[in-house]
Amino acid sequence: MSEDRPGLLDGAIWPAENPKLFGHEDAEAFLSQSYRSGKGHHAVLIEGPEGIGKATLAFRFANYVLSHPDPGTAPEIIPDPDPNSPVSRQISSGASHNLLHLARPVDEKTGKVKSAITVDEVRRAGKFFSQTSGTGNWRIVIIDPADDMNRNAANAILKILEEPPKRALFLVLSHAPGKLLPTIRSRCLPLKLSPLGEGDLAAALGNLGAAADDESLLAAAKGSVGEALKLMNYGGGEIINAYQDVLSAQGPAARRAMHRLADALSGKESDTIFEFFVSHVGEDLMDRARQAARAGDIAGAERMARLQSDVNERLTVSGAYNLDRKQTILGILADIKQPGP
Repeated sequence: MSEDRPGLLDGAIWPAENPKLFGHEDAEAFLSQSYRSGKGHHAVLIEGPEGIGKATLAFRFANYVLSHPDPGTAPEIIPDPDPNSPVSRQISSGASHNLLHLARPVDEKTGKVKSAITVDEVRRAGKFFSQTSGTGNWRIVIIDPADDMNRNAANAILKILEEPPKRALFLVLSHAPGKLLPTIRSRCLPLKLSPLGEGDLAAALGNLGAAADDESLLAAAKGSVGEALKLMNYGGGEIINAYQDVLSAQGPAARRAMHRLADALSGKESDTIFEFFVSHVGEDLMDRARQAARAGDIAGAERMARLQSDVNERLTVSGAYNLDRKQTILGILADIKQPGP
């Protein structure tokens, strides 16, 4: 992780500074046409898997709007931002008076990113609108991602969405829109992004200076630049192999494999790879549920779905009470090895 950009993966470009976007031409065309029509929605829900370019698209569109405040004079195609323009410099430095980026804040005591976007962060949006209300400029709020808002924050943002100020635009990012309040979703125009094709993924990695000719890595990344970086720079491939070792081993060998994996995921700087592991386990359990359902094993499918729910609950409790991560991982692996009836 970058020290000056919390949450930024090693090898990545901060979305506000990234001049290139790959694979989402249709989404860009939709946004530009909507804006140029003068009838664009005040809130757009940009949804899709993590790491495919949602934040880059949001900052890119924000740059386009702020650079062309009159929709009638905006170009048909959203151009690459000019890094030397005043608007780009203000956005990339976080100094724009017309753009607010809401994300999980850093805990001043621990120096780590908090687990949620809090209501205090959302209150910044209210202050932002009150301070800029007389300028006549567009005011844009990027919520990145909205999935990270706790309940109080979600209710607070909902109140603003219900009565948005004039010339206000919300770009609401979501990896899992089903987790958002239905009332928030109902007030947003959905814009779904798909995972990148292998050609676009290779081009995006090449733009980062990363080797993009490993076909097995491109396949494992599932269309996500973020996943590819975790595989390349954080040992994601080794974690997947270690997880498979746990699933295939029996007896004392299985217990040793579980402890090796738990140790690797419990290190001091292991937050990124731990999140990668959690995501991989969730996908694995859902894949097994789908396979069971296709085979007509409804009881097996329900068991896998219930197991995934139990794993999520265990992780939520562990995070809320700051429980020992290694013991949490060992408990999860034990449940997966011996699922209930």
